[in-house]
Amino acid sequence: MSDPEDAARFTAIYDAHHPRVHAYVVSRVGAQAAEEITSEAFCVAWRRIRDLPDEPLPWLFGIARNLLRESYRARGRQDALARELRTWAAAQPPAGDVAEAVAERAGMLRALAALPDGDRELLTLVAWHELSPDEAAKVVGCSKAAFYVRLHRARRRLERALAAESRAPGPVAARAPSMITPKKKAVR
Repeated sequence: MSDPEDAARFTAIYDAHHPRVHAYVVSRVGAQAAEEITSEAFCVAWRRIRDLPDEPLPWLFGIARNLLRESYRARGRQDALARELRTWAAAQPPAGDVAEAVAERAGMLRALAALPDGDRELLTLVAWHELSPDEAAKVVGCSKAAFYVRLHRARRRLERALAAESRAPGPVAARAPSMITPKKKAVR
C-alpha cells in the first residue's frame, strides 16, 4: 500500500460497503461462492482506488455483477466440456462389436468426464497436448513440484474412475495407461 490516503479510503469503503456487496452476491449465487466473488470485487476496488466515484456502492455492485457473469460463463464452459466428454463416451459402440482400442478410448473418456475440471486439465495438458510438466505447471500457474503432486493425485483419481468404469454395467473398459503413466502417449 503505497499511499496512506488510498489505504485509509479503501479501508473506509471496505468497512462501509462489504456487508452490502456480500449480501448482494449471496442473493445471486449463494453463500458458498459469494466470499470469493466479493473478495475479488474489493481487489478490483483496491487496484482502481483512484477511479472510484464518490459514492462507490453502485460501482462495487457493478463490479460484483460483472464478476458474477464471468463466473456463470466459466461454469457454463466447464459444464459444456463435461457434457461433450460424456457425449463422446456415450456415442462409442459397444465393446463387443469393435476393437479393444475403441473400448479403451470409450472407457477413458467416460472416466475422464467423471473427474473434476482441474484434474482433466492437468491430465490432458500432459497426455493430449504433450506439454512437459514444466510447461504445464506454467499454464496452471504453479511450481513444477506442485504440478507433479497435483498430476499424481489426478492420475490416482483417474485410476479410481477407470476402475469404477470397468465395474459399471455395459461395455467393459480396459485400463488405459496413457493418461495414468507418464511415459506413454495418450490414446487419441
